[in-house]
Formats: sequence, structure tokens, C-alpha cells
Amino acid sequence: MTLKKSLTQTEIKKIIKARKIIIGTGRTIKSLRLGKVDKVILSSNCADRTVNDINYYAALSKAETITVRYPNDELGVICKKPFSISVLALLKGASK
Repeated sequence: MTLKKSLTQTEIKKIIKARKIIIGTGRTIKSLRLGKVDKVILSSNCADRTVNDINYYAALSKAETITVRYPNDELGVICKKPFSISVLALLKGASK
């Protein structure tokens, strides 16, 4: 289930400063399968297949999924990375 809750840039930057994040679809799905993820953040233009896969594994591990209003290239800029980011995962035990 994808929530339409929107995180602000400031909230995303706080999550990144916690340094308990995972960037990327493959690593996020692997961590979801292991039950290590608390929340998953999806970009607004994330591929439908990726969204379906993330939602499936998030439901199994009872992780919250949030779709932000930022496209993947802008999410990469917010995270101060030189590439696009479609999926971010916040590990369990990380503070907000």
C-alpha cells in the first residue's frame, strides 16, 4: 500500500543525515526481504513494476511506503548524489 503522504525536502535531508538509509531498488528489496526496513520512500516517477515489487515486499515485512512529490532526478539532488534516485529505504532503528 503506497501512502500519498508527502515528505518535505527538510525531512528527507534529516533522514539522510541519520545515515541509516539504503539507496537503490535492489538493495531495498533485499533488505525488505530480511525485515530490516522501517520505511520506503519512492519518487513520483518511479517505474510501475518497481512500485509493485516494493509494495509487495513492504507488505510482507510490514514496512511503510511513502511516495514523495519529487521526481527521481530531483530526489538525487536532494540526497546530494550525482545520479537519479527512485527508491530510498530507512532502516529500522534510525531516528527521524
